[in-house]
Amino acid sequence: MNSRIRRRILLAASALATTAVTGALPLAALAQAPHKPKVALVMKSLANEFFLTMETGAKDYQKHNADQFDLVTNGIKNETDTAAQIQIVEQMIVSKVDAIVLAPADSKALVPVVKKAVDAGIIVVNIDNKLDADVLKSKDLNVPFVGPDNRKGARLVGDYLGKRLKSGDQVGIVEGVSTTTNAQQRTAGFKDAMEAVGAKIVSTQSGEWEIDKGNAVASAMLNEYPDIKALLCGNDNMAIGAVSAVRAAGKQGKVYVVGYDNIDAIKPMLKDGRVLATADQYAAKQAVFGIDTALKALKEHKKQSELSGIVETPVVLVTK
Repeated sequence: MNSRIRRRILLAASALATTAVTGALPLAALAQAPHKPKVALVMKSLANEFFLTMETGAKDYQKHNADQFDLVTNGIKNETDTAAQIQIVEQMIVSKVDAIVLAPADSKALVPVVKKAVDAGIIVVNIDNKLDADVLKSKDLNVPFVGPDNRKGARLVGDYLGKRLKSGDQVGIVEGVSTTTNAQQRTAGFKDAMEAVGAKIVSTQSGEWEIDKGNAVASAMLNEYPDIKALLCGNDNMAIGAVSAVRAAGKQGKVYVVGYDNIDAIKPMLKDGRVLATADQYAAKQAVFGIDTALKALKEHKKQSELSGIVETPVVLVTK
């Protein structure tokens, strides 16, 4: 046996021994190891029961599909802290998550950081509050939306209220954060219903989705318009604030209050009549459908530009 052949045999034996000792796998086997995607759910205020329900639904879904994906959830302290939500998205980019499912606090202000995420190769799916179509277009972004038709949902609530009003009755609208598409759409749905019955909208003001702010706005409306017959609130938090304002003004049973979201805290008020109606837009389903949309895109190796469409989730009228 010549020296060259002997050297080859020794090198091969050495390689086999190293593999046996370290347990190292061939490179081909390492390449075939499956990658479990990491999905980030970024929500608005976790002080809002609606988003806590959304978070719980997402975590339950991941728990039952733990072999399919990992999940990280984040939210901001209040509905108007847009800067904090932008920072959370930036942190998710640095963390190199595979997908972000986003309920934006502002329909326009979140678009630049969404573009940053997409440019980093992260799949982004929009839920709950639709990102502004014109701003998305200006950034040449294509982001699928998963959520309800907010205008339709608010119209359901408004029509139910309308059966108790007559033409000329004064009403006020307590709107969510005015720069969000869902607030605008709910206000539009309320206006559609009030126009149909001939009610007069005397004031539309933002309660910023919050109980205290909703209370302050409702109190001011009741003071300025003593003949007001109803307060149409863009979410249940503001409706809770409006109920307190009605009580403080001594107008229980004289002013109708309606909301939107069907959170647990509103249910006793529906039962005893302090709130006439709300809408259930199924927070948990929005999160799950959003996550599924992102996972499908990842599984099919689709680019953001190849994603399209709207996945409409249900919204139903809820009364006593």
